[in-house]
Amino acid sequence: MVGEQRRYRYVGPAEVAAVALRGGGPGWPVRSADDFAGWVASVGGRELAEPFTYVVDPAGVLRLAARRSEHVACAGGGEVLAAGEIAFVAGPRGWSVGEVSNQSTGYCPDPGCWPAVAAALDRAGLAHPGGFTAEFVFRRCPRCGQLSVVKDGDFVCHVCDADLPRSWNL
Repeated sequence: MVGEQRRYRYVGPAEVAAVALRGGGPGWPVRSADDFAGWVASVGGRELAEPFTYVVDPAGVLRLAARRSEHVACAGGGEVLAAGEIAFVAGPRGWSVGEVSNQSTGYCPDPGCWPAVAAALDRAGLAHPGGFTAEFVFRRCPRCGQLSVVKDGDFVCHVCDADLPRSWNL
């Protein structure tokens, strides 16, 4: 585990998890630059133009899967330290992260999960922007139970207009 990072459990629909987990095993583990090179070779360049699904597992390992994969499948159904989407760019010094977010409605990680992502990327030898290029704040409405994405710092449920909690509550 990376420090005392919060672990996020899957909070999405059970039927989505059931279907996703039947589709295959966890995402490709990237513990080093060699692991990343192996993943790039396995993808074969055919999909590198679009973002990918990622999770950071409880051991701090970055796991990658196709963008259309569910985060819960990438995580093998387990808890994560972080989850979102990531895009890579090739440059004169090798691969780096062009974009990275915490966009995962299956795990709804708070932006505070960035240190786990940064540590996993550093271990893989991937230069990164130093923070999320797109940050999402998720909250569950205490009145109606709806999952909400907080926009522009407005902590109000988009379904029932109730105030949303300021701290993570999923």
